[in-house]
Amino acid sequence: MSAVGHPAATSRQPGRLTGNRDFLLLWVGSGVSALGSRATSISYTLLVFWSTGSATAASLVTFAALLPNLVTQLPAGALVDRWDRRRTMVLCNVGRIVAIGSVAVAVARDSVWLPHLMAVAFVEASLGICYALAERAAVFNVVPAERYGAATAANESRANAASILGQPAGAGLYALTRWAPFGFAVLMHVISLVTLLFVRRDLQAPKARADEPGGLLTRVREGFVFVWGQLYLRRALGLFAASNILFQVLGLGLVVIVKNLGGSSATVGMLLMVNSVFGMAGAMTSNFYLSRWGIRRIIMGVNIAWAVLMPLLALAPGLALAPGLVVLGAIFALIHYGAGISNVAGMLYVLQSAPDHLRGRAGSIVMLLSSGANSLGALFAGFLLDSTSITQAMLIVGGAMGVIAVLAVLGFGGRARAEAERAEAAERAGRATRDGGDMDGI
Repeated sequence: MSAVGHPAATSRQPGRLTGNRDFLLLWVGSGVSALGSRATSISYTLLVFWSTGSATAASLVTFAALLPNLVTQLPAGALVDRWDRRRTMVLCNVGRIVAIGSVAVAVARDSVWLPHLMAVAFVEASLGICYALAERAAVFNVVPAERYGAATAANESRANAASILGQPAGAGLYALTRWAPFGFAVLMHVISLVTLLFVRRDLQAPKARADEPGGLLTRVREGFVFVWGQLYLRRALGLFAASNILFQVLGLGLVVIVKNLGGSSATVGMLLMVNSVFGMAGAMTSNFYLSRWGIRRIIMGVNIAWAVLMPLLALAPGLALAPGLVVLGAIFALIHYGAGISNVAGMLYVLQSAPDHLRGRAGSIVMLLSSGANSLGALFAGFLLDSTSITQAMLIVGGAMGVIAVLAVLGFGGRARAEAERAEAAERAGRATRDGGDMDGI
């Protein structure tokens, strides 16, 4: 496997991530930034609903915060590839500090205005997307090639930890005083900004700095052409998008099953927290599987495991409360453990397959597909659960997952396909404009 990024970025770095100063600064900075964003995500809803009593008004702010996932991803990926990554991340932090700070001031002065909150939610989410795309690409320039898997796993674990801690922190701070979660988010982004200023290494390869010809649409098109031209990357993204649709059904199905069993909303919250913990555990242990199986076998193995586990959810609705919750929790925990491993493997392959000057666009396309699949999955989930029983819905999900697992084996199994991957990786490695990654060689 050839190194991705410029060689100087790998040769002088320590082998262990704990000894890599620049990686730790990026990791901590992005982690506290994500924590602040998670805290505000729940605080917007609480603030609007408690201020207006309108669920519609609260949903408008949520919509504004989610809209960038669909409209900002592609231009953000193209711009991140053109701009200096360090400067981009600095400006994103400054922008979020100003935007969220304006909400903290407005709430402290008791002058909450819905359009203002919607605008800030949209701006904060858009800047967060740009920051995340730049940070993911930058990490590959501060760690040695043999630590790519560990770095990606550490980042996925960080995301799960932010999910576990962020929303409870936001709700708790809001209970103290309404402006507190927004002040907390400002502080987190300030810390993120300071850590970034102390990173010494260059965050992109010299060739990525070249001002490539063409406008924004041309650069977006280049990203799609690259992704579409990678046979195994294309297949992997198809599998990820399909399984994401099913995960939306599972998420809503969890709520339905708990209610049918006689559980409460607190029970749902507890199970969601357990899921996040197991997702983080999967990410933290993913490097163990990467080093022994490689990405190709992980993709097949996780999809097969999901195909076995998901139909078992049909058993839970027919049980009593206690055993039903145990079965439900155990199955969901295992599913999310696999998701943690799969997320690391998928993002590692995407970013490693792409050359440095295309990583922002490749990452944005992946996130766009995920967002689109989640949106479609949410619609499909409501229709399916309203039109069938929960037991039938889980069996349908299990059957669909079985088809996806078969496609994963057909797409990534077999010696011939492994040899084709190696040839494809070797071809990429020999090109002057990019470096490649072999899915079996990680």
